[in-house]
Amino acid sequence: MILRKIQSGGCRTWLSRVSLRPEVCLFSSVPPQPVPPLIQTLQGYLRALEPLLPPEELSHTRKIVQEFSRIGGLGPKLQEALERRARLSKNWISDRWVQWAYLESRQPLPVHSNPAISLPRRDYNDWRSQLVFASKLIAAVLDFKARINTGQLPAEHMRGMPLCMELYPLLFSSCRIPGPKHDYIAHYGRSRRSPTHITVVRNYQFFQLEVYNSDGSRMTESQIHAQLLRIRSQSWKTDKEPMGILTSEHRHTWGEAYNRLLRDQLNQESVRLIETGLFSLCLDSPVMRISDEKYASRKAAQILHGGGTFSNSGNRWFDKTLQFVVGEDGSWGLLYEQATAEGPPIATLLHHILEYCEKPDPKRAPLVPLPMPKKLYFHIDREIKRDIEHAKQNLDILINDLDVNVFNFKRFGKELPKQHKMSPNSFIQVALQLTYYRVHNEVCPACDIASQRMFRGGRTEFIRSPTNQALKFILAFDDPTVAREAKLQLFKEAVDAYTALTEQALKGHGIDRHLLGLKLQAIEEGLSIPKIFMDTAYGLATHWKLRTGQVPANTDSVMCFGPLVPDGYAVCYNPQADHVHFSVTAFNCCEETNAETLARTLKETLCNLQDLLEPPV
Repeated sequence: MILRKIQSGGCRTWLSRVSLRPEVCLFSSVPPQPVPPLIQTLQGYLRALEPLLPPEELSHTRKIVQEFSRIGGLGPKLQEALERRARLSKNWISDRWVQWAYLESRQPLPVHSNPAISLPRRDYNDWRSQLVFASKLIAAVLDFKARINTGQLPAEHMRGMPLCMELYPLLFSSCRIPGPKHDYIAHYGRSRRSPTHITVVRNYQFFQLEVYNSDGSRMTESQIHAQLLRIRSQSWKTDKEPMGILTSEHRHTWGEAYNRLLRDQLNQESVRLIETGLFSLCLDSPVMRISDEKYASRKAAQILHGGGTFSNSGNRWFDKTLQFVVGEDGSWGLLYEQATAEGPPIATLLHHILEYCEKPDPKRAPLVPLPMPKKLYFHIDREIKRDIEHAKQNLDILINDLDVNVFNFKRFGKELPKQHKMSPNSFIQVALQLTYYRVHNEVCPACDIASQRMFRGGRTEFIRSPTNQALKFILAFDDPTVAREAKLQLFKEAVDAYTALTEQALKGHGIDRHLLGLKLQAIEEGLSIPKIFMDTAYGLATHWKLRTGQVPANTDSVMCFGPLVPDGYAVCYNPQADHVHFSVTAFNCCEETNAETLARTLKETLCNLQDLLEPPV
C-alpha cells in the first residue's frame, strides 16, 4: 500500500492508495450525496450573513427566511422535491451545478473559468530540450491514461472513506462545445473506436499526432520525439490566422462563429480532430524575460491565457479539457476546463507526470516507419477572418485588464500552524480576511472550495467566510488596547470556526449547493423565484469578492485564475512545509482593487500572525 497526502478544503488527511479492479477503482462504493436538512442550511445562511449585514437588513432577511421555512410553505415543498430527486438520481446537485456554473455561463473561458497550474521551470533554455521534455511529458500522460484503462489507478481514500473516481476517464478525448444559450460537453473516449491521437500546437498551427503504434502499443519517448521534430520542421513561421483565439471569445459569440466555421467540410474535419484528441500539447515560444521577481507572475499568466495575440495565445484551444504547455525557456504547466476536470484529479495526474519524468526512457524505439504528423488546415473566409480579428482584440483587452501577482512566501509554511494545532488552510483563510479588511476597511464574502468526491458523482462545495469569530478577531487585531493574549485567543477561535465549517462541508452539509438546488428546483417547477433568492442579502452574499483555492500538490506549483466579480480578487495558494506559493489576481479596470497591494499586505499580515503566535524576543 502506498500512502499519499491529499488536501481538500483545508483538511489534511492521508490518502491510502490500493490497486483495485477497474469497475471498483472508478466507481467504488461511495455513498450518495446527502441533501442537508432545510432548517440547518437556513440557520447556516443567516449566520454567514451576520458579519456582512447591518442589523436592520439582517432583521429583514430573517423574516423572509422564516416565511420560506414555515411548515406547509415553499421551502419544505422544494426540500421534499430535492430529497425525491436524490433518491432517483446518481447525484441531486452535480449535473445542475455544472450546467449552471459552467455550461450556462457566457463569459470567456480564459481568465474567468479555466484554471492554470504553473510548475517549477525546467533546467533548459532551447528548443531541442523543449522537445525532449515534451516527449517525456506525453509519454507520462499516456502512461497515466493506461493505468485508468487497465484499472491500475489506485483508488483514493480520505479519512478511510473511498473517493468517487469517475472523473478520471472523462479527462481524455473530451471537449466543451459552444452553444447559443449554453454549452455542452462531448466525451469521445467512450466510443467503440477511442481516439488514438493528440493535438500539438506550435506557432498557431495545429497538428494531429498519432501516439499509438499500429499494434495498439504506446509510442516510445524517442518515437514521439522524432514526430515532434517533424512538427517543428513544418511550423517554422507563425500562421497568419490564429484559429485557437476564437475559443477565447464570449461563449455566445464563439457559438455563432463556431457554426459559421463548421459550414465548411475542411474546417469541420480539423475542428473534430482537435475536439476528439486525447489532449493538447502547446509548444510555446519563450516568455519575455523581465526581472526574476516578476518572471513567476509572467510565467503563470502565460499558462493562463498565452500572454496575448502577439505571444502564445494562438497556441490554445480553450474548450479542450486538458492542455499541457511546454515553453522553449523551460516554463511549463497545465490549463484545464472545469466543467469536466477539477483540482484533485489534476493534482494526481501532475504527481504522476513528475514521478515519471524522473525515470529514464524504459523502451527502445521499434524500427518502424512512422506516418507523418497531419497538419490541420482551415478554410478562412471573410466572415471567419473578421471573427478572428474581433476575438484577438477582445482577448488582448481581457489580458491587459488582468493583473497577476505570483510570489513565494518564505518566512514559514504549513508546519507553523500545525505546531500550534491549527489547520493550515483555516489559518490562511483567516489571514486572507484580515488582509482584505486592512486594504478595504471591510470584510467581504469569500469562497473556498471543498471536494465532495466522498459522494457518488460529487463535485465541489463552497466554504464561506468570514465568520462572526473572524470578524471579532479582525476588529481586535490592529487595536492597540487589546492584549496579545486576547488577540491570540480570538485568532484561535476564528481558525477553529473555519475548520468547523470545513468539516461540515466535507460531510455534505455545506449551504451553498443546497441553496442553489432549492432555487433551481423552483425554476424547474415553473414557480416564481422564492423571495429569499430575490432579497438583496442573497445578492450580496453571493457576490464573491474573494475567490480562493488551495492546490493539493506536493510540488512547488502555483494555480492561477481570475476573480469571479469585476471588483474582486482571486487568491490561490500552495502551502509546503516551510514556504507557501501564492497567486493573486485582480482586474485593472476596477479602481478599488489592486493585486500588488493585496499581495504586499498579505505578506505583512502573515508575518504579523507569526509574531502573534511566536513573539520575537
